[in-house]
Amino acid sequence: MKKQIKEKSAQYLKIVKWSDEDKCYVGTCPGLFFGGCHGQDEVAVYKELCEIVDEVIENMIKGKEKFPEPTAKEYSGKFLVRVKPEIHQRAVLAAAERHQSLNAFVGEALAEAVS
Repeated sequence: MKKQIKEKSAQYLKIVKWSDEDKCYVGTCPGLFFGGCHGQDEVAVYKELCEIVDEVIENMIKGKEKFPEPTAKEYSGKFLVRVKPEIHQRAVLAAAERHQSLNAFVGEALAEAVS
């Protein structure tokens, strides 16, 4: 079962980042479970997070639970977004004012929003 757990674990992103609010590193595995772990040592937090992920996966296998969509995968860079027609129009106009395609404009806006 250990091999099965490791293979499944590799399918989920494990994120450790500094939290100014908590004044420590916080480890999460979005998509697999809520919550996570925290501590002052980034490497120790990652190690603990990996142990938690393995434990969650083991329990899901034993309980014959359905796994959520993997998060550690290659992304195509393409997705469909539905917005109100007014927002679509305003975005097209804003892109045109900047001499950009709508795709480039939205891509920059998304990049800024998630950075």
